[in-house]
Parts: sequence; C-alpha cells; structure tokens
Amino acid sequence: MPLARACRVLSVAGVVFLSAACGGNHGQQTLVTLDGSSTVFPISEAVAEEFQAATPGTRVTVGISGTGGGFQKFCRAETDINNASRPISVSELAACAAAGVEFVELPIAYDGIAIVVNPKASWIERITVAELKTLWAPEAQNTVTRWSQVRAGWPDREIHLFGAGVDSGTYDYFTEAITGKTKASRGDFTSSEDDNVLVQGISSDELALGFLPFAYFEENRDLLKLVPVDDERGDNGEGGVLPSPESIRTGAYQPLSRPVFVYVSTKAAERPEVRQFVEFYLAQADALVREVNYVGLGPAAYQLVGERFAQRRTGTLFANGHTVGVTIEALLARERDQ
Repeated sequence: MPLARACRVLSVAGVVFLSAACGGNHGQQTLVTLDGSSTVFPISEAVAEEFQAATPGTRVTVGISGTGGGFQKFCRAETDINNASRPISVSELAACAAAGVEFVELPIAYDGIAIVVNPKASWIERITVAELKTLWAPEAQNTVTRWSQVRAGWPDREIHLFGAGVDSGTYDYFTEAITGKTKASRGDFTSSEDDNVLVQGISSDELALGFLPFAYFEENRDLLKLVPVDDERGDNGEGGVLPSPESIRTGAYQPLSRPVFVYVSTKAAERPEVRQFVEFYLAQADALVREVNYVGLGPAAYQLVGERFAQRRTGTLFANGHTVGVTIEALLARERDQ
C-alpha cells in the first residue's frame, strides 16, 4: 500500500485512525469478529482489510457460515457482528432475546439476485416470474423435470437447477420473492453456500439454470449468461429487466432486488474497537461496496444508517422479515420521523 494512502487520516464520526507508519498503536491487538452471509462477505472483507491497514492494533476476522448459521453464533454471543443477506427471522429474534443479545440492524448495500444459465443455452432469452415459480415451487419436484414443460418451444431436455444453500439468506429471499413463502421450494436442486460452486456447476452444464448474487455474476460474466426477468405486470418493461447497479438501486429489477445487512451486538459495540470498526464501515461503505460489485445505498441513506448506529436503535425494521420492493432510505426516514 502506498505510504500516502496508508498515512491518510480517516475521520469517522469524530474517531481518527492512523496507520502504523503514521504512529499507530504497536501494543496488544484487539479482535473484532464477524460471521454469516457469503453474499455480504466480500463487502465486510474489503472493509476489514482497509480498517486493519489503518488501525494495525486491531485484527478483524470474517467467517462464512451463511446468514442462518451466522445468526446462530451471533445469538449465542459468539461473534460481535453478523453479516446477513436478509433480515433477522422471528425464531432468530427469539433466540437472541432468550440469550440477552441486543443488536442494531444496519443496512449496508443493495444486491440483486441474478438468474443465470450456461452461455450455450441460446434458447432462453428471458424468463417470467411465473415461469420461475413453475420451476422452483415445492410441487415442481419430480413433476416439472423438462424445459418443454415450462414454456412451449423450449427443449424437451432435463432441467438442472442450482441455487444457494437452504441456510442462506439468498435462498430465503429468493423463495419469498418467487414462490411466495420463505424456504418453500423444490428440494431436488444442487445447492451450496459457496457461490463459486454454483458458478462452476452452471458454467459446465448447458441445461442448467441457477440463482446467485449479482456481484458473483459480475465476477464471472465470461462463464455465465444473464437472463432478463419479466415480472408480468409491466413494471419490468417488455422483455424483462436485467440486473444492473441502476436497476437494483432504483428497484426496477423486481422482485429480485434486496438490501443486505450487518447486525451489531450492542454489548460488543461498547468495546472501542468494535465501535470504531462499525463507524469506519459506514463511512467507507459507499465506495467499498462498489469496488466489490455491489450497489451503494447513497449518501442520504448512509447518513440515516449512521444515525441509527450512533443512537443504538435496537431491533429490526422488518418485523415480518419482508423486504421485497422496499426502499431503505424511506424506511429509515420514517423511523427517524416517528
């Protein structure tokens, strides 16, 4: 890292960070622990790298257990922060409450769930939400097995489906948006918490279709073909809409645009290193999320998120877990004005 960059002063909500070359702390290291969503991992990893470069006295670890697996650890007070690609669930709220774990929920970016196929699948140019439901609904298992059953003119060949693991927030969001019920889908698909496994599977199978975070498509666009999604209400225009930073930010890519989050333990936030890390995260998020192919919330929304953390507003904005079609800035502004 160039010295000029390493020596820059990063002022975050009144906290000043300096690198070791500029006289940083050489004492005993403190530790900040994150776990959870593989979707949010690239964002938190990028923030952790920048933060550690600026504050060598603190070590930040970022694990990947999936959103659900991460919440299990978080609600047992085993981690300071949980990365989540969906809001906390009712059962997870109960688990945290039973263990006395309070938290601040912080939206940190937007992501889209991309529908992708093998580049050789020339026969599929777009797909409707209804066709996705036909493919993924629980009753499709052992019933909808060939592409010709989904749309006339598609090949009379086997369907091979790939998607996020069932403990993933991506899976939860996708099933809510497409089948209408969280965690409701056919079970005979190749699932993985590792999005790279999905990329490898789809890119080597011309009969494959899968869903994965848009950021992972961006990293692997030479291996996959992106499919426009038509919501059939006219909202997505004739022929559907492709996910892009603009269509995800504005909500035009419906119903598969979503916010992603970090959850911060209020007890952990009492420690200076955790508080400083979160303040750094929010101050740098707009730039860093774009570096790893996610979509920023925008300056006004990040200011509201920062206020939410500064005021330690506990609990969730999503009491019913629903995020389809939401605008983070509007939700936060409404909370502020209450």
